[in-house]
This record gives sequence, structure tokens and C-alpha cells, in this order.
Amino acid sequence: MSNPENKPDRLNLGRGIIIFLVSISILIGATWSVASFARILFLSHEEINPIIAGGDLDDLPALMRGNISTVTTSMVRGEPVRVKPPRMCEMSPTYFDNLDKGLKQPVGYTRRNEYVSPYRARRGFLNEREMQAARVAWLYFETYTQEETGLANAVGNYPSTTMWDTASYIAATVAAYELCIIEKPELDQRLFQLLATMKTLDLFRKELPNKVYHTRTAAKVDYANKPGEIGFSGLDLGRMLIWLRIIKNRYPYLGNSVDAILLKWDFRNVIGEQGLIYGARINSETNETIYDQEGRLGYEEYAAKGYALWGFKPILAHRAEPFLTASIYGIQVPYDGRDPRIFHSQNYVVTESYLQDGLELGFDMVHDDSSPDWLRSDGWRGEFADRIYNVQENRWRQTGFMTARSEHNVKGAPYFTYDTIFSDGYPWNTVTPRGDYVPDHAAISSKAALGMWALWDTDYTNILYEAIIELYNPEKGMFEGLYERGQGRVEIFTANNNGIILTALLHKVQGKILTPYTGDAEVWYTAFRDQNIRERRHYPDPPQEDDWLPALRHSIQNKEDF
Repeated sequence: MSNPENKPDRLNLGRGIIIFLVSISILIGATWSVASFARILFLSHEEINPIIAGGDLDDLPALMRGNISTVTTSMVRGEPVRVKPPRMCEMSPTYFDNLDKGLKQPVGYTRRNEYVSPYRARRGFLNEREMQAARVAWLYFETYTQEETGLANAVGNYPSTTMWDTASYIAATVAAYELCIIEKPELDQRLFQLLATMKTLDLFRKELPNKVYHTRTAAKVDYANKPGEIGFSGLDLGRMLIWLRIIKNRYPYLGNSVDAILLKWDFRNVIGEQGLIYGARINSETNETIYDQEGRLGYEEYAAKGYALWGFKPILAHRAEPFLTASIYGIQVPYDGRDPRIFHSQNYVVTESYLQDGLELGFDMVHDDSSPDWLRSDGWRGEFADRIYNVQENRWRQTGFMTARSEHNVKGAPYFTYDTIFSDGYPWNTVTPRGDYVPDHAAISSKAALGMWALWDTDYTNILYEAIIELYNPEKGMFEGLYERGQGRVEIFTANNNGIILTALLHKVQGKILTPYTGDAEVWYTAFRDQNIRERRHYPDPPQEDDWLPALRHSIQNKEDF
């Protein structure tokens, strides 16, 4: 039991502690007041940098980043935005009379690393022969599009397709409408059905579209068209992204449907930290997903632009390096410098990847919404494309072989060949996907010939045009090409061939097919801002000037002449 005599001592001790604490508080308060006053007095003599909304010091919350506009050349340079051309049947008869072709511009690189080519694209209304070719090419898609899904077969009657070939179908549909072969109700019916099917596709391991789908069921299949999944192709998806951006920009009412597709996709494994493109495959023993770098010079940079159009940063994929050149008929032909024995991927040089860049994107940077058609703002791409054209014309002039080389399907085994300008150390090398040499499959590719005719207005491309403009079956579409050694037509019909032919004919009428985006905010950039989905799936912010891919130039590299 405690002693009651100790109680007054405890009370006195408590009062002392309280008085001490109050004194300390008063002292601290006085010191803080003096320090604050001194700080204010000192800062009044400092230079203050105010934070401006949208400026360098503005740490804008992620919730608001999607509302920032994508920055383009017209915004930075104060140049007029390119205007979407009218449909061909809505153009005035004098539409092409005052078309600026930049004929007096000096050839070569500009100080911004843009490129002015000595050649100009062919522009004007389609004549009757060209319209007939366009109608027949479109007939392929009328014949081989599946009613149930809206997907088109990649090759004739075979009910299978890839994202690459589906993009070719989108391209064909846009061209058919803009060339007035079909009207808006059919355009809408086809695209809305296709986009709805794409939104419901079962993705490869919940990431991205499988490499192959059955066109009647829209189910994932393997290369034998049997149920299953085999991975995704980063290159195929890059092409698809280009055409989804084209239809979103041209037809804004499709924007929400397009965005809804992409907002189901998970991009975390397709673009690496350094900006390279990756594809996926399955390890047959462990069933694990393996991600491999995908793409070589030509296709890699083309696909990179597809990702950049949606705000991704495929920095290294867009660069030509590492590249070498082979001197063929006096032209320094660029090819990928990565050794196929080490990297296990061939460096085929073909025409198609350069054609698609020129027809669809105008050899321009993706942020360029204001330069004229004759100026190639992605300078080295435009210059390399001229080399790819020149070497084929030079071969014809020196050997007599008409040359328009690209990969193409063939009837029967091996079913597909890479008909190259250069590969495996050899010029004019025609090989199977397995690497077997098959010179009898060398051909004048219809899509390459007409694409070159559209982009290079020359006497040589007039000869190519005459070779293929009536190379069709009036009930099935344009043939794949003409065999170089005189065996006749390549008697097979594909979505890619007919789609690119329609694209080339549309380019003659309208020029660069990608048109600028006309809206402000996009659902693609604003969706899921209040969740962590954007970070998990690596969805980007609207690109600003600092995010632009660099415009580059390249010098000629001399190698042994072939």
C-alpha cells in the first residue's frame, strides 16, 4: 500500500514538468518564427521559377495525361494540316491540274534529314483499264470473305488468315470505297462486322492475337488450320496497327470500335525496353512462351511505325542499323547486317516492305501531318526505297529480265517463296522458307509491279504496268504474278496481293493513304486512367515532341560488286 504522505511531492513534480514543457514549446515556437521570417526574407532575394501548367516542372497526374493532345509537325511548326482527299467520284475534273509535285526542289537530304527523291509518284484519275483491275481485285474479297465472321481468307478457298492478311483486307475495303467501287453502307457493314469479330478474338495466352485464325469460326488455329495456338507475330501486328490507325483517322465514327479492340490487348512483351519488336512462340517441350526479337531491315522499320502511330516508342526497331550494302548493277543495296547463322533469321531484301511504307505512310515520320507528298520526312527510308527501285530497273536494262521482286505464294509445294533482290550472300536469290534454292519460282510480282508503277513514274514502270494490269481472272481476282522464266502466270489468288494492288491504285488518286487525326482526346489514351491496367499492359501516353522517332540520313557503304 502506498504512503499518502508522498502525494504532495508527486503533485509538485507534475507541476514542474508541465511548466518545463510549456517553456520549451514557447522557445521552439519563437525560434521557428524567427527562422521562417529569415527564410522569407532570404527567398525574397532568390529568382523564383513558377510552375506553368503543361510545362517542364508540371508533374501532371497520370489521371490527366490522356487529355494531352498528341504533338505533330503542324502544331510545332505552325504548318497547315494535310486534308483528307475526296473520294474519286467526288473530285472535280480539275482536281489534279494544280497538284504540287515539287518538281523544282533540289534532290537529296534537307537539313531536317527529310529526303527529296529524283522521282515522283504517279497521280491522277484511274482510267478504264485501271478501274477494271481495281474491280477485279475487289472481287477477290467479295468472293472469299466469310459471312459468319467478316474475316477474309488469306489464300483463295482456304479458310485461314493472319493479322497481316486481315490488314490487307481492311486496306482493300478502304480503297474500294474511296475509288467508288462500293458505297458507305457496304463499307460500314464490312468494317463494323470485322471490328466486332476482332474484339471477340481469343488472344494468345491473354496477350495479343494468335498468328493464325480460322476465318469461318474466328477460332485460334495452327498453320495446318487445326485448333490450337502458336504465338503472335510482332510484325503482323505492326501492319494491323497501321491500318487500324488509318481507318480511325479517316472515319472517326469507327474510333471507339477500333480503340475497344486495342484496349483488350496486352503490349508488355511485344515492345522491349530498347524499342525492339518481339514475337512469341511456344516451347514444344516445356509449353513455355518464348519471346524472340522479330524483324529485319525493311519490314522491321515499317512495323515500328505501326506501334509509333499509337504512342509506343520502338526506337531501335525504326533504325536501319546494323545494315550493310551489296553493290548490284552499280546500286548500293542495303541489307540487314545481323548474321543469320547467329540470329537465326534471314535478311531477305524484297520490294514489298518499302512499297507499303510509301503507299500507306508516304515514307514519312508518323508525327508528320503537314509535309507535301513529294517530301519524304523519314529520309533514309525514302532514299533506301529509291535504291530498291533503281537496282531492279538496272537489272532489266542490263539483262532484259523484267524485275519486280517480292515474296509470293505459288501453286503447290513449296506454296510460298522469298523472291529476293539479295539474300544469303547472293543477288536475285529465290528461296523457300526452308532455304532451298528454287530459281524456277522467280516471278514478276503483280503487287510489286503495280506498287512500283504507283510510286515511281518512269518508263520502266510503264512496262511493268503493261505486263500485269490485265493479269486477272474476272471471277477470282488478280493473279499473283508472271513467272520470270516463261512458265506463264502464277495461278493463285491472295488477299495480300489483291489488297496491295488496290492500295497502289488508291495512292494514284489520293497520294499518301494515312490522313491526320482530327480529334483531340482519344479513348485509347484516356481509358483505365483510374486503374493500374495501363501500366500492366504498357499502354502509352499521347506522344509529345520529345517522343518523336528521329529522322535520319545514311551514307552509301561500298562493298564488293555482284
